[in-house]
Amino acid sequence: MKKVFVDFVPEGEFELGREQSRHLIKSLRMKKGDTVTVCAGDGFDYGCIIKDSSKETAVLEVCYRQACGSEPSVFVTVYQGVAKGDKAEDVIQKCTELGASAFVNVLCARSISRPDEKTAAKKLERYKKIALEAAQQSGRGIIPEVRSMTSLENALKNSSGELKIIFYENGGEKLSDIINDKNIKSIDIFIGPEGGFEESEVQRVLDAGGKCATLGPRILRTQTAPVAACSAIMLLTDNM
Repeated sequence: MKKVFVDFVPEGEFELGREQSRHLIKSLRMKKGDTVTVCAGDGFDYGCIIKDSSKETAVLEVCYRQACGSEPSVFVTVYQGVAKGDKAEDVIQKCTELGASAFVNVLCARSISRPDEKTAAKKLERYKKIALEAAQQSGRGIIPEVRSMTSLENALKNSSGELKIIFYENGGEKLSDIINDKNIKSIDIFIGPEGGFEESEVQRVLDAGGKCATLGPRILRTQTAPVAACSAIMLLTDNM
């Protein structure tokens, strides 16, 4: 069933906002009498029927409420080294589909792209939209949070995962050796930009209690590494 997100808990009959209505009617080509799942990010899915629709508005009625079964048991935050072009968009889209719950772009020593404050704010709005669209497409129960760009130092200060894992192309432990508890609730992963991490950055994460991991003998692109890491984490925690 198609899914849309709202910023309120739906009850009885309600009207969707213009953007979500247009998504439902124009993009998904839904009409009166069709059913849709509405999610408010409260852990529940609301099964609804379209009671009425026009070009700009859709009126829905709640038929039932049930616990959302699509969210993983582990909360994964992706700390992604700022990369060139639209690579960050690919990371957010694919990792949202895989189950990541939060994203932070991190300025690293080898980050080639270094957007100013205005550009970063504009990109942030774009990233949030991509997270929303990917969450709807993949049937997520939440819209992953996309936080403002920050430094590695500040990222480590705000990192609160039970596990901190930095993926390093020069080697590290096997991920299966680091994640040995399938009931772990939160993992923060750190991915380098195109040029990878400097040794001092890896050491900074280790000093903050992190673990250094490898994704195998092949060097992955900056937009490929987080997808591989999220896939492996979901498998190791019984979420795939």
